[in-house]
Amino acid sequence: MTTNQTDLHLKKISGSKHSDAGNVEVPEIKLYKRRWVVLFLFVFYSGANAAQWIQYSIINNIIVKYYGINDKWVDWTSMIYMIVYIPLIFPGSWFLDKMGLRITALVGIVGTCIGSWIKVFSVQPDLFYVTFIGQTIVALAQVCILSLPARIAAVWFGPHQVSSACSVGVFGNQLGIAVGFVLPPILVGNSDDLEIIGNDLLFMFYCFAGFTTILMVLMIFFFRDKPPTPPNPKRSTIPAVGTESEASFKRSLKNLAINRNYILLLISYGMNVGVFYAISTLLNPVVLKYYPGHEVDTGRIGLTIVLAGMIGSVVSGVVLDQMRKFKETTLAVYAFSMVGMWVFTFTLETGNIAVVYVTAGLLGFFMTGYLPVGFEFAAELTYPEPEGTSSGLLNAAAQVFGIGFTSLYSELFYTYGDIPADVFMSIMLVLGTLITGFIKPDLRRQNANQENAAPEFTVSAESVQVQSSDVIIIPSEKLKEIST
Repeated sequence: MTTNQTDLHLKKISGSKHSDAGNVEVPEIKLYKRRWVVLFLFVFYSGANAAQWIQYSIINNIIVKYYGINDKWVDWTSMIYMIVYIPLIFPGSWFLDKMGLRITALVGIVGTCIGSWIKVFSVQPDLFYVTFIGQTIVALAQVCILSLPARIAAVWFGPHQVSSACSVGVFGNQLGIAVGFVLPPILVGNSDDLEIIGNDLLFMFYCFAGFTTILMVLMIFFFRDKPPTPPNPKRSTIPAVGTESEASFKRSLKNLAINRNYILLLISYGMNVGVFYAISTLLNPVVLKYYPGHEVDTGRIGLTIVLAGMIGSVVSGVVLDQMRKFKETTLAVYAFSMVGMWVFTFTLETGNIAVVYVTAGLLGFFMTGYLPVGFEFAAELTYPEPEGTSSGLLNAAAQVFGIGFTSLYSELFYTYGDIPADVFMSIMLVLGTLITGFIKPDLRRQNANQENAAPEFTVSAESVQVQSSDVIIIPSEKLKEIST
């Protein structure tokens, strides 16, 4: 066994040397240590993109002051991520299925790098359109990111690690959002001097662009498309990317469209993530309404939401790997997300910002912890359809609901206040919990793994030949003496 390989090593099982009829070919199954390099490169790659989603909205009041724009335009720097993803979901899923992990990931990191550097040249009060162009390019690059966690887990990891690996992959997106929450308020201070704000913005943009460039170089050299041999029995039966035997992309879409359980999950997943997008986008004005001057705390509250969600993601992944209870785990996490939203709604006005930290952490643990659970449940319900297609459609649903919920939340907040806006979001999560309850646990991938893990081998009498000289006949009386 080589140093690259761990955990599992299955080889060809042969019958008698006297007959080829007894030979059974079993694909060689290996897990490579290299899989962790691929996974963690993706974590940082996903994080580098996700951090830029919220970097303007979390310092909403400062961006408004510097560029001389209204709050709606700042909201659009977040919503542009959702808008550009929707029309590109089908081309993006097709591209992933045809070109594989490496090419898709490299296209995404190059786009993220280009957009990050464009922002560096937008630091003038009259150049908001330039920074918006850079943000749009980074948003376009996310099409090559959001569908990858489930595919990386399936291509590189074994049956008992696939859920945990997917959770770690989603963890990268959450890590990036956490950085996007906490760094901008620290790096960009609220000052009456526009030149000071400009210098702070320039430094922030340089930090993001520099990190993305280093990451791009690392991915070019170390990010691989797939291991030399499949990591689990079911993966060995799936045709290679781009082969003629691969199911057509249109047929996959048709199969997903008529999958009742997947459609229900699509709706409920979109509602949950859409609420998260709305809360994140308007966190700055919501918190500053009750705690003026606490821009840094606003970022830290967002960080608390995401860090708690990271813990929730890992816990959920471990629970799925150990218990394999996909429906029960999904429903429980969703229900607790709904409870967390109600608690968050009615604790904002307590006057104690520490309470907001606690309730935000509770909300984040379940709401963002739900993300990998949804991905893995979708992969179970839709097997053997490509994971990139099923997870890509989940993300598209999240963007659609995110646009709608963010727009409604913004309108309700600025017109009626935060309580009606938060109550509306809470009701949406109640509805999503009910929809989740109607999903039947049709665990197709798990069933396929069980069928392929222990194949039955039959040996015909003709394939067994025994030399008579090797046979010793022992009387039953002698056997009794030996046994005593």
